[in-house]
Amino acid sequence: MKKSIGERIKRTEDPRLLTGQALFVDDVNIPNMLHAAFLRSDYAHAYLRSVDVSEARARPGVVAVFTAEDMGDDWQPGPPLVSPPPTVEDITFYSRRQVPLAKDKVRHVGEPIAVVIAESRYIAEDAVEDILVDLDPLEVVSDIETALDPNAPLVHDDLDSNLAAHMIQSKGDYQAAKATAEVVISRKIEIDRGAAAAMENRGIVADWDSKSQHLTVWDTTQAPIPIRNGLAARLGLSESQVRVIAPFIGGAFGPKMMMFYPEEMRIPWISIQLGRAIKWIEDRRENFYATTQERRQVHEAEMLLTREGKILGVSHTFLHDSGAYDPYGLTIPLNTESHAMGAYAVPNYFSDLTVVFTNKILTTPIRGAGRPQGIFVVERLLDLAAKELEMDPVEIRKLNFIPPDAFPYEQQIIDQAFSPLIFDSGDYQPVMEKAAGMIGYDQFVKEEQPRLRAEDKHVGIGIVPFVETTGVGPYEGARITIEASGKINVATGVGTQGQGHFTAFAQVVAEQLGVDVKDVNLVTGDTAQFHWGTGTFASRGAVVAANAIHASALIVREKVLKLASKLLEAPEEELELEDGYVRVADIPHLSISLGDLAAEANPLRGAVEPGTEPGLEATAYFGPKYGAIAFGVHAMIIEVDPETMMVEIKRYVVVEDCGTVINPLILEGQIHGGVAMGIGNAYYEQLIYDENAQLLNASLADYLIPTANEVPRIEIGHFETRSPLNPLGTKGVGEAGTIPVPALFAQAIENAFPDHDLEILEMPLSPNRLFELLQEKESEK
Repeated sequence: MKKSIGERIKRTEDPRLLTGQALFVDDVNIPNMLHAAFLRSDYAHAYLRSVDVSEARARPGVVAVFTAEDMGDDWQPGPPLVSPPPTVEDITFYSRRQVPLAKDKVRHVGEPIAVVIAESRYIAEDAVEDILVDLDPLEVVSDIETALDPNAPLVHDDLDSNLAAHMIQSKGDYQAAKATAEVVISRKIEIDRGAAAAMENRGIVADWDSKSQHLTVWDTTQAPIPIRNGLAARLGLSESQVRVIAPFIGGAFGPKMMMFYPEEMRIPWISIQLGRAIKWIEDRRENFYATTQERRQVHEAEMLLTREGKILGVSHTFLHDSGAYDPYGLTIPLNTESHAMGAYAVPNYFSDLTVVFTNKILTTPIRGAGRPQGIFVVERLLDLAAKELEMDPVEIRKLNFIPPDAFPYEQQIIDQAFSPLIFDSGDYQPVMEKAAGMIGYDQFVKEEQPRLRAEDKHVGIGIVPFVETTGVGPYEGARITIEASGKINVATGVGTQGQGHFTAFAQVVAEQLGVDVKDVNLVTGDTAQFHWGTGTFASRGAVVAANAIHASALIVREKVLKLASKLLEAPEEELELEDGYVRVADIPHLSISLGDLAAEANPLRGAVEPGTEPGLEATAYFGPKYGAIAFGVHAMIIEVDPETMMVEIKRYVVVEDCGTVINPLILEGQIHGGVAMGIGNAYYEQLIYDENAQLLNASLADYLIPTANEVPRIEIGHFETRSPLNPLGTKGVGEAGTIPVPALFAQAIENAFPDHDLEILEMPLSPNRLFELLQEKESEK
């Protein structure tokens, strides 16, 4: 069998993307289409007393203006996307979901109040300025650490406090372990908010055809099938009446997995009301106010160790900022808990989680989705322990890794899917050693760093491991068809946002059917082509969708061999598939093309045996028992300018174990993008809110995204430990580049200032904040 999986094949979708032939939502233009613009609240918290849209409706070119009152009984909050864990005892959870348009009260800056529909976006934007709104400002909940104060204003008036959820998870006996611990490291750790800042903002086009009674929606969503199902339910339509298309998307990173944004609920509804196509494209400023954000958590964290550096326990009591609503339930903080023990054998664990409502934009997963926070907590505590015990950072980690013979390793808590957190497979120490070798850790510490420090250069080195829960269920599916042309058609429900699905999924098919990847045509994210699935999130494409495609390809392969065996009069075990043909292995000239086989499988005349299925086609699904756990190590060498506090990354190394690698070239691209986002999360990208929950840096001029100048060349090594949970042995990698970078930055920066006893317990940093931290240490001397 010709090998396709594991080959460095260039992405087949790139010619379309590079020549402007790929379809994005804003490329959709329908005759007689109208355009939408939203009026959004300037206040973070206020009673909505009145909305006067009369002047806006009178503006030439305006077709309609809608407020919450105009929606009547169709005004309903969005559905709960993730329920609270049913298996955890004594959990508290208050579900409050985003609304289609504000009614009575606004709860964050940017919450939509009204929507204008006009002949052009320009007219619609002008008409928004015509609307008169009477807002009665209220006190604001901006700080999660004071959100539960008895006198704090209430984000939701029907609740007694701003408590959104409370949950405890534990294993072992943490207090008993603390009584015997020789070393106790306790710190307060803070991680602040950031934006996904995808290149393409959100957008939606909805077109209701009243004659066919059919709604077509183009949406920048990571979950087209759930969006179809939800829209049908809310609009009183059958699912067959709604088609959702997620075309090419210019980056998603999690916020586009958020479902039923106000705009997603309103634009299709308006299209039905007016009987015309409606387009809304989010502008960059809207993106800062209307698209979900993440990361803000405050941890009181603790680690217990022996004098030899063996971890006895980890504990953290932490606050999670949900923003104004909580449709995504506890997904993010559950991910934090699932990663707060890192890659280590931790016998005792205690986590006390409190989620609070604030008057900020709601929080949903962004690349990493709670994982960077958990890794930051455990790796920071371990670094501090290494300092106190005067141990090498690499050696203390190797001492505590889960040993390879302990897998599958049960953590005795639940993960984001409410399943028991089980680490399926791994071999961590060789990955750490490979990363240390690639970065030249020993040589740098013993030779290079002393020489450079003698030249008054502030150089530091960091090396941080991480785990990543990937490939969660419930399932994905795929349909594969061999056409009479010999081409292979593949349809799957997941959408694509730049991951290289068109190539990697084609490689899975090509390996089983013996064709070139260029002969595999893939359709993703179109509910008319495939009806069942969940979406692209949680690093699950190569784990769940690829294994569904693999399962479908195996069935088609069986059909091919069975039919070819009959036509070629040869046993199936003597047949081979290669270059689009089925051949008899010992008689290669005795062959038949896949196209001819497909034609034979679909006769236009004659009788067939009862039970015969036409065509060479199969549909199959795959769902994992639980998620596969990927592992990796990042290492870097930096130099800090003591005058400007700018950080220059001299070298950056990643060694990744994500099981079977389908395409190393695409894998490395995923890691490059993840590291770039991680660098932003560590040193540049921070959303700054004032005490009134007003966002102060809502533009790309003020919100700093790393450029090519800040992102270094990244050296990548691979290590493969196959997952036993799926036939391909794959683990996810989509978020791996991002997860450990803040912890890595903190370690390397501390290492660059050995004389300052610097402790970095917050992220993101910035040159200014690093200067402040160093000044504080100088003043203590």
